[in-house]
Amino acid sequence: MRPVRADIAAAARVVVKVGSSSLTTSAGEIADEAITALAAALAARHGAGIQVVLVSSGAIASGLVPLGLTRRPSDLATQQAAASVGQGLLIARYTAAFAQHGIRTGQVLLSADDLMRRTHYRNAQRTLDRLLELGVLPVVNENDTVATDEIRFGDNDRLAALVAHVTHARALVLLSDVDGLYDGDPRRGTAQRIPEVRGQADLAGIRLGRGLKAGQGSQTSQGSQTSQGSQTSQTSLTSQTSQTSQTSQGIGGMATKVEAAIIASTAGIPTVVADAANAAAALAGDPVGTYFAAHGRRPATRLLWLKHAAVARGSLRLDPGAVEAVVKRHASLLPAGLTGVEGAFDAGDPVDLCDENDTIVARGLVNYDAAEIPGLMGRSTRWLASKLGPEYEREIVHRDDLVIL
Repeated sequence: MRPVRADIAAAARVVVKVGSSSLTTSAGEIADEAITALAAALAARHGAGIQVVLVSSGAIASGLVPLGLTRRPSDLATQQAAASVGQGLLIARYTAAFAQHGIRTGQVLLSADDLMRRTHYRNAQRTLDRLLELGVLPVVNENDTVATDEIRFGDNDRLAALVAHVTHARALVLLSDVDGLYDGDPRRGTAQRIPEVRGQADLAGIRLGRGLKAGQGSQTSQGSQTSQGSQTSQTSLTSQTSQTSQTSQGIGGMATKVEAAIIASTAGIPTVVADAANAAAALAGDPVGTYFAAHGRRPATRLLWLKHAAVARGSLRLDPGAVEAVVKRHASLLPAGLTGVEGAFDAGDPVDLCDENDTIVARGLVNYDAAEIPGLMGRSTRWLASKLGPEYEREIVHRDDLVIL
């Protein structure tokens, strides 16, 4: 019988993400039976010749009990200490669980910086590709022991979407303790699970919470919201287990899963959000959870990390004409359109481009140091070249190094 989601079932390389709440008990300890069940589901796909990459949360949660902590710490230093203790315990459990199926695992710890800097990105890509070629199942996690508040993914859903792009995966499956997206609060008895999302129109009117529209806003890598939504006219988006999906052990929620699904699906990677208990069914293409159909073309790697992984080192303020040129005509940003600059950055760093109301409209790689820009603002490139030399006849941000937010 042909699977309902043939593209998921036929994917030769798939990235699977599992959240902390699916791996730990209410006391914060690693749930061995959950890891055993997940390993069995992934081993079945591996045995069928499918290359699998597992993105796993749980390092911090796994370190709580050994350190005598009763809840997830709020300060970064203690989070890092818990991750340092817990990561070894977590990978040991995975190694043992997959060994029962004759599968070797390899640990890959990534930070946002690894996907921001081109050389690091290429190194991560080569490592993951080689592990898969050798028949190893990579277990990826954010490197919480060294991540900082300023440079971190904050959740492994977005990391999984970026890993799917890095590895050229053909499918992404996001597993947690939720069984999909709903168009309201299922506890009221009238909400319906959304079986599939084919495009932005299917998310129209859906609110992720905190005023964010589905598909139109998220927490950026700096923690600021990229868009605003009405809190009164939009349907609330939740999960069947909304009360437990944001436990003390994990920080991801439905908003991060939708954002990750959109990152992947708009880059041509079909995605499923499902309950970890339905892992095998989701990977087989059965109609469980919520399916995000692939649409759009896979973007250039540089532009994907610029939009979803890069942390802006500063910002540039644009006049209305420059905003229109950049956003509507997809033109390069020229010095004549600048009215302000903030931050300390070097040439080649990512910066946010803002309108006169300080709303971020785009992000790009700047061609000048921050200290140089005040002397360039409002000037034409021809004038600058005649006064300062031909090397100044260039864009502030070239259109090939720019993404609209």
